[in-house]
Amino acid sequence: MTRIRRGYIARRRRTKIRLFASSFRGAHSRLTRTITQQKIRALVSAHRDRGRQKRNFRRLWIARVNGLIRERGVSNSYNRLIHDLYKRRVFLNRKILAQIAIFNKNCLYMISNEIIK
Repeated sequence: MTRIRRGYIARRRRTKIRLFASSFRGAHSRLTRTITQQKIRALVSAHRDRGRQKRNFRRLWIARVNGLIRERGVSNSYNRLIHDLYKRRVFLNRKILAQIAIFNKNCLYMISNEIIK
């Protein structure tokens, strides 16, 4: 009886997984079972850390704006400034406020002085 060649679908799936794990070290890039485990683990970590990254950047922006506000004595605190911004309907998000605080401090002072008035 002649030898039957198997299909290519499973091989194509494994090749795709290997391409994902090609930068991993040791058996994590060579053995199919460990590759699939490491792929699941990597994707779980990526999903978890996307939320963590958003959280960390928000904390960084708040710290930058708060530091500049307290340094110049523009406002008592960060949350007072944000509250006044929302009361005046000036919808600047924290990222933009942090960029203004770094690159154009005078603009942030002008904004906060207008709000206080």
